[in-house]
Amino acid sequence: MLNTIRTTLNFFGSAIRRQFSIRSKDDSIEGVLNYMNYSDTLSSSGQPTKRQFSLIRKAGYTTIINLAPYDRIEAPLKNEKRIVTDLGMEYVHIPVDFFNPTAANFKQFINTINKASGQKTWVHCAANARASSFIYRYRCSVLGIDEQVAIWDLREIWEPFGVWKKFLSYNRVTAEYS
Repeated sequence: MLNTIRTTLNFFGSAIRRQFSIRSKDDSIEGVLNYMNYSDTLSSSGQPTKRQFSLIRKAGYTTIINLAPYDRIEAPLKNEKRIVTDLGMEYVHIPVDFFNPTAANFKQFINTINKASGQKTWVHCAANARASSFIYRYRCSVLGIDEQVAIWDLREIWEPFGVWKKFLSYNRVTAEYS
């Protein structure tokens, strides 16, 4: 619960810094809002800044997956796709409604992750709630990582509630809702 509160406060602080063009204290990939590294090829976060996308590229990431919708307060940078592609990275946008994550969203996510297999992939949304949840489910249902191991990374970011608890309930064999 405390991590969920911290994530929420960090999200609003990040939104204020973006609105007023205030630079982050830690201008590194580790300084991106709610950064989480899962492996040599997979990381997630909340919304990176233009400068941070440049740092993400310099760190060797080749694919950016954005799970935040464009039509909400948590909307990404207005020209994010151009920023990312100008840096030579692939950009995939899967707009996930925070109040209605779907099996279709997850299937598109799996296909995108699998397409980028072996390449460094960065998944983000507004605060890393969507991204960390999709990665948790992917790690458990597709990669077969033990839920008790994967849950620790998810809870570093937040404690899912409501529709997210249902979204995270899946059948390991079919990777569908149970």
